[in-house]
Amino acid sequence: MRRQLVNIAAFCLACVFTLSCAGNATMKPSSGQVDEYLSFPSGYVSDRDVFVWLPDGYSKENKYDVLYMHDGQMLFDSTCTWNKQEWMADEVAAKLISQKLVRPFIIVGASSSDTRYQDYFPEKITDYFPEGLPFPAPKDSLYADEYLRFLVEELKPFIDSVYSTNAGTEHTFVAGSSMGGLISLYAICEYPEVFGGAACISTHTPLVLSSSMDTVAANAYFGAFERYLADNLPEANTRYIYMDRGDATLDAYYPPYQDALDRLMVKEGWRGPYWVSETFPGAAHMERDWAARLHVPFVFLLGQDK
Repeated sequence: MRRQLVNIAAFCLACVFTLSCAGNATMKPSSGQVDEYLSFPSGYVSDRDVFVWLPDGYSKENKYDVLYMHDGQMLFDSTCTWNKQEWMADEVAAKLISQKLVRPFIIVGASSSDTRYQDYFPEKITDYFPEGLPFPAPKDSLYADEYLRFLVEELKPFIDSVYSTNAGTEHTFVAGSSMGGLISLYAICEYPEVFGGAACISTHTPLVLSSSMDTVAANAYFGAFERYLADNLPEANTRYIYMDRGDATLDAYYPPYQDALDRLMVKEGWRGPYWVSETFPGAAHMERDWAARLHVPFVFLLGQDK
């Protein structure tokens, strides 16, 4: 395990180390290696921890695809997470790479912040709100556009400069769950020249705060999201978009919204193998259940046959 300082000349900001792992000094992945960049500096959003997973045998002599994942603090080590669950992203990726089911790749996990909802709420859909629809938060406190600029203009250049990456669109992907699924879909709409694919897992299609689940607001927000997508999705079948949902706990609210989203994708011309929408009966809205099916989006995005 290596802990490294970030030096980004364009911002001239120092990286401040803090303990990132529930009192432990470092994450302990089950496979591969995690480099930690704590309080990674940004000129767009609040500084946040970044975790870079490298597969066993990582070598500068080879080139690696890159998967950017949200909620990075939840990906690799359950002893570090608030609920003692993890995505097991390192184990899943390592197994698929060893079986040659995916191209060798790096995972870059950007941690969420105290403004997670505002960071991941697709900011430009407010332009599609009908008059009088209340915003989910003051408009100047919605940060999705700034968060994507952090990923694209600050984090990605840093990763490509430090690690041996395939930097092109066809080798760069983004993934997340819940609100992280929303921001992943938003990312490929806003930056199709950067991201070649997105995995939107248990996407929080109602868009409202999960603590309220206000159906009236959810219907209005989702309607705005539909209109935004109709205008801004990448050209059909030029990128890879994976969607899924379970049907337990919070995911039980998702069927009508995800069904409508699926109809929109079909209407816009999306077909396999470039787009898929999966349902996992019995799966709940939690890291343990996302880990159990994580191999599916990984193979979809990074499969050797692509």
